[in-house]
Amino acid sequence: MKTIFSPGPSQLYFTVEDHTRHAFKHGIPSLSHRSKSFEKFYQHTQEHLRALLNIPPSHHIFFSSSATEIWERLIQNLVIEKSSHFVNGAFSEKFYKVSLQLHKQAELIQVEDGKGFHEVPELNTELIAVTHNETSTGVTVPCDFIYALKEKNPRSLLCVDAVSSLPNANFDYTKVDSVYFSVQKGFGMPPGLGVWIVNEACIAKSEELLSAGYSIGTHHNLPSYLANGKKNQTPETPNSVAIYVLGKVAEDMLRRGIEHIRKETVYKSVILYQELARHEKLIPFVKEKAFQSPTVIVAETNGYTKALSDYLDSHGMEAGEGYGSHKGNQLRFANFPAHSKEQYELLVDSLRSF
Repeated sequence: MKTIFSPGPSQLYFTVEDHTRHAFKHGIPSLSHRSKSFEKFYQHTQEHLRALLNIPPSHHIFFSSSATEIWERLIQNLVIEKSSHFVNGAFSEKFYKVSLQLHKQAELIQVEDGKGFHEVPELNTELIAVTHNETSTGVTVPCDFIYALKEKNPRSLLCVDAVSSLPNANFDYTKVDSVYFSVQKGFGMPPGLGVWIVNEACIAKSEELLSAGYSIGTHHNLPSYLANGKKNQTPETPNSVAIYVLGKVAEDMLRRGIEHIRKETVYKSVILYQELARHEKLIPFVKEKAFQSPTVIVAETNGYTKALSDYLDSHGMEAGEGYGSHKGNQLRFANFPAHSKEQYELLVDSLRSF
């Protein structure tokens, strides 16, 4: 079986298959989302996510179909007129375009692909959108920069895309208003579940909009999520198997130790970046170390994309293609908890022998 280094969907976490089999064996897919059994594993998932990611009681956890859906919900629930978007790749740009499509004044703060942000601006905006780890380019935004944005713009709601960051990222949630992710990357699960973390300021803003007569969506607005979440339920029939499995994976990761996982992530990223830095044919796309993502590592292939991809494939490894305009010129390597140190060492050895 191949090791999947594509950054999403990515390598399955090694316990996912057993947990999924257990879910089907015990009838999880057929449970009513209003049943006591559902409420029990919903609560289990919430509790273990809180423990794993150190999410404080001030922040609620809701479940959606994907992080892409959450883009829409954020704009609908939190923005009357204006949002500001830090764009350093394709996915942060897509969120910016969602705001435009929902007829908001979307402010674009953009750097060239592969570059990072240096200036912390003062913004006149309702929502600040930052992608902590841009999956398309392998650029990370340091947490200190993110927190400084909130400090300089305390009246704005700061919303962080952590799709390919968590569970590795260690956020101080008291310094951000919302964080969201999907499960098919760092949590090593099949796609089909988004996790939306919001604080009371987000809830208050959505209720303010609703009271003032603004449309904040129908079935999936924050007041609806909150009312159902208090009962360990969802607004609609959800992906119950994914919620169940996510709780089990979070429990497994807690048992393994989140600090251990984070240390392994650092080790794996260091050995791959070191190899790219000295390789004759490959170079890291992100040059400044401060902005090099530890969880999605992008290599410029200098015309060797297909040859390298085929070579890795023959050694039982599948790299991710370059994204968008970078397709054909880059390969991307996910570095998630599902990827062992041994698999990364084999990857580095294979790149060295290419």
